[in-house]
Amino acid sequence: MSDTPALESHPKPDIEDDEVESSRAPLLDHLIELRKRLIWCMVYLIIGAGICFAFRAELYTFLVAPMVNVAQVEMSEIEFRLIYTAPLEVFFAYLSLSLFGGFLIAFPLIAWQVYAFVAPGLYRNEKRAVLPFMVATPLLFGLGAAFVYYLMLPLLSRFALSFAQPGAEGVAQIDPQIKVSEYLSLVMKLIIAFGVCFQLPVVLSLMGRAGMVGADSLRKGRKYAIVAILAVAMIMTPPDVFSQILLTVPVYILYELSIFIVAGFEKKLAEEEAEREGS
Repeated sequence: MSDTPALESHPKPDIEDDEVESSRAPLLDHLIELRKRLIWCMVYLIIGAGICFAFRAELYTFLVAPMVNVAQVEMSEIEFRLIYTAPLEVFFAYLSLSLFGGFLIAFPLIAWQVYAFVAPGLYRNEKRAVLPFMVATPLLFGLGAAFVYYLMLPLLSRFALSFAQPGAEGVAQIDPQIKVSEYLSLVMKLIIAFGVCFQLPVVLSLMGRAGMVGADSLRKGRKYAIVAILAVAMIMTPPDVFSQILLTVPVYILYELSIFIVAGFEKKLAEEEAEREGS
């Protein structure tokens, strides 16, 4: 029988468990940070909605003004009115309007919280590239909202009220009975739709910076872009050529602006690459 002592077996450290534990801690940190950012976003939204609800009557008067002006000028309706047919219809309409307005008010702060969450994972040059788009997004959305209010709503109101007719012998009178909730819902949908359409330079510029599209491909796709813009205009505007042109022209101008921006990105990247090769 051998006198050689048996080798004691020492358990090896579990490397995989250590890796799981080390990765779990950063994941929990990210989740805690995300929860904090989401809580702040909800706080901003609630505060903005509360402010809008406090001024709900003023917001309603402001948004309904284009239709009232058209009715007073073209129909001589001195006391034009909207109606509601359910007991809580106006309350819920005001609530939806307050949430919508609260989000618009809080959007810059919400966007900043999103940026603050992703910024630690970005390089310095990437941070500099993202900031201009954060500024451009609310500005372009506001431009789209102003376009709706000052151009589209008067046209839409004129088209909607054109179906009214006075009564006469053998002719039934047609009076506009527009509901408060439906009018405010239409206005909010139009503002969202036009605000999103006006984000075209931001979307195409980000795609160009990521290398997904180029200035040459955008130039070659002009005819397809015009068809797509016309199709969107036909869906989102009253069924008359003038309204469709009013949407098509500014969105196509934004498309051309996107080509210019993407070309500038490509030129800058080419200059930086040439400098690296020369050094």
